[in-house]
Amino acid sequence: MRAALALLLLSVTVHAEHRGKAYVRDKVCQEFKTLGREDFRTLTIIANSRKFSNATFEEISHLVHEIVSLAETCCAEGADPSCYDDGSSALSAKSCGKGSPFPDHPGTAGCCAQEGLEQKLCLAALRHPPQQLPRYLQPSNEELCQAFKKDPKDFADRFLHEYASSYGQAPLPVLLGSTRSFLSMVSTCCISPAPTACFLKEKLERKTISLLTLMSNRVCSRFMAYGKDRVTFSYLTSLAQKMPGASFEDLFPLAEDAAEVFSECCDSVAEDCMQKKLSEHTAKACGALSARDERFADCCKGNNLMQNYFCILALPPAPAPKLPEAQKPTNEQLCGEEGARHTKRYLFELARRHTSIPDAFLGKLYDASKKVREECCSAKDASACLDSKRQQMGEELPAFLEKANQLCGQYTELNFLDFKKRLRESLMQMMPEASPELLGQLVEQRADFASTCCPPNSPPLYCASKVSWE
Repeated sequence: MRAALALLLLSVTVHAEHRGKAYVRDKVCQEFKTLGREDFRTLTIIANSRKFSNATFEEISHLVHEIVSLAETCCAEGADPSCYDDGSSALSAKSCGKGSPFPDHPGTAGCCAQEGLEQKLCLAALRHPPQQLPRYLQPSNEELCQAFKKDPKDFADRFLHEYASSYGQAPLPVLLGSTRSFLSMVSTCCISPAPTACFLKEKLERKTISLLTLMSNRVCSRFMAYGKDRVTFSYLTSLAQKMPGASFEDLFPLAEDAAEVFSECCDSVAEDCMQKKLSEHTAKACGALSARDERFADCCKGNNLMQNYFCILALPPAPAPKLPEAQKPTNEQLCGEEGARHTKRYLFELARRHTSIPDAFLGKLYDASKKVREECCSAKDASACLDSKRQQMGEELPAFLEKANQLCGQYTELNFLDFKKRLRESLMQMMPEASPELLGQLVEQRADFASTCCPPNSPPLYCASKVSWE
């Protein structure tokens, strides 16, 4: 894929200015000439839609037009050597002007208070936080073709913007591959004599790249939000709930391996990093777990390792086995060198005993446990501090676990209408004096929370904020 070369653009504009003005111009011009104007423009739409995920299509269009025009003018044969630097300075000034047509950012004013190179570097480093819930909804085949035939170029631009801003945490090579295959499908099928059959065939062929985009956007969002350690824990508890009969020693190395894949590939510019590394990880998981669990064995039967991975990821939690009460780590263990591992082990044991509790709730326990260790292990009397926290957790934890397990357990077991009916009955018992209007609001709020945050791979920061409210 020629676009792999163009991935340098993202780092060039932000980090390379300190190596000299000519270096920046030469790099951009190399990419412009290698890719050609249209591919350069496509990459610029995707890169800036990812970077400014809350920007409007019009704002992105203005910015893309300026960037492409600058490259086109300053990379032409015989262009003045100072053309690119002067043009990028003018672009920065335009960003700082009143009524700027470019994407707005809370940090823009701070950047505009600086001058020269510092201002340009500051503006280049700005980015919006990623969207918590992807907003792109694929239209019907008929709607796609109607929009495509009306204006193919506008259709492509709008799709690139909406898709890239919705799935901006997916690795750029994955996003490029996915958008390219989608636009190829539309342009092929909308002129086909049998569009329905064409779309069916093409959608089956792009199933792997489509699922990879959705999945990698989720896991990389989680990785960016939480970091490697927290993602290791998240993956560990997910495996524990799918396969509660497995031990900590069986699953922890696989969780560490998955977190290493995400740390290597979420920001990688290598064209096939995510596919290659996840396939290797899947082979390890299948080798370690297939003989121990029938559901895993079924997922591992196929020859396509990526499809096998998606199958494992989609496995629902297994019923919780009857196990003795989880053994709590001692104060000495918590404050020892292996304190973090002992914490993970205990929460792993809770997860396999409460398989319906989603990541957002377990993450709250993980964060609380980490905070307790940081606070108590540096205290004068660490044991007294831990004993006090242990007593408090002993009083609050069972109710927390029961509430989460009941809510998400019912959501998983019942159809949505029966789930809402059960919610209403439960709330009426808890709040017999509540008005029908209030009950209705509470049912809708909790049903919305459950539908978003009980399934695996729920949006991490959104659900973490909702758990404290719930």
